[in-house]
Amino acid sequence: MSERPVGFTPSGPPETILDPEPEEAQAALAKAVEAGDREAVAAVVAASPRYLDAWARLGDLGRDAVERYAYYRIGYHRGLDRLRASGWRGSGYVRWQHESNRGFLRALDGLRRAAEEIGETDEAERCDTFLHQLDPSWPPPDVG
Repeated sequence: MSERPVGFTPSGPPETILDPEPEEAQAALAKAVEAGDREAVAAVVAASPRYLDAWARLGDLGRDAVERYAYYRIGYHRGLDRLRASGWRGSGYVRWQHESNRGFLRALDGLRRAAEEIGETDEAERCDTFLHQLDPSWPPPDVG
């Protein structure tokens, strides 16, 4: 269970902030992404299979639309598990402004794009709606 509580505000829904990944995993992912090295990103995923941003970045490097869709979907579902473990109860904000939330949001946005690419428009629309529910200011200018 996360030590980070769900924040309640008098003016709106609760906000969930995921715990950050270990610094070593973040450094390994940053190096692999900077190099555009799909195998190195996959190695980060293998070493840290709960690392949401690693799944999203692996999706970015997928060889085709179906592979991208699969990686993003895994990141999305693992993200739902992490959110629930952090106190999220199916509603409330999960905002991009918090660095540790970005892997989940990146995976969800990647799933939206991949669903569009393979013609699964209803899934793409659900993902888009969910992104805006989680962060009403979606998309942020620095998504990517």
